[in-house]
Amino acid sequence: MHGLRSALRTLTLIPVPAGGGEDLGRALPWFPLVGLILGATLYAVDPVFRLLLADPWPAGAALLIVLLETLLTRGLHLDGLGDWADSLGGYFDRERRLAIMKDVHIGAFGVAAIVLDLLAKWIACERLVAAGRASLLIPVAILSRGMMVWLITTLPYARAGDGMGRPFVQGANPGRCGAALAVCLLVCVPFGLAGIGLFMLAWVTTMLLGLRWRRSFGGITGDLLGTANEGLGVVLLMACACIAHLP
Repeated sequence: MHGLRSALRTLTLIPVPAGGGEDLGRALPWFPLVGLILGATLYAVDPVFRLLLADPWPAGAALLIVLLETLLTRGLHLDGLGDWADSLGGYFDRERRLAIMKDVHIGAFGVAAIVLDLLAKWIACERLVAAGRASLLIPVAILSRGMMVWLITTLPYARAGDGMGRPFVQGANPGRCGAALAVCLLVCVPFGLAGIGLFMLAWVTTMLLGLRWRRSFGGITGDLLGTANEGLGVVLLMACACIAHLP
């Protein structure tokens, strides 16, 4: 359970005690379970919100879902997304882009990326709630966390010095990656063709991101992992929104 504790401390603000000298790589197989906890919590917003209101209000429920996710994850991945977007100003200079991502200040690209990310989530969640398919939030949350393990396992750490992502990269191994992906697939299967389709979409998107970042940055960083989480979340939510009204 030490790995679950580390995963919760890393991916959420759920208060759990810290452990001294722990191998953070042990947290990797638990990433999908943390996604399951978050996804189930977000899904619960829909029925609770319906009970509290006399008339349906999908846009309001969707806003609460996006707000709750942001609070529960303390905006960690949004910060990574903003840093990555700002690094686009570094063009093709790898070291300059890494330096920009390390800067604590946020620029116009970062603000625009975060706003568009939150807006896309709200629009997609509104459609899912309206169609009665909010349960798809569960596989989306699982896959967007679980697929990060593949990036951590297959890509080197891009920075020369220390960073938030380095302890996870150092503790990664194929066994932990395989366990995380197996959990992702296992949880997606009960959702039928939609779940399997989401798994395949997440897998392909993650591989494309990995190839791109290996070429652009030489590997992975904590900010790029946050970007992957947010990017996957938006791609999967939009895919769910597209099929929300299908039988």
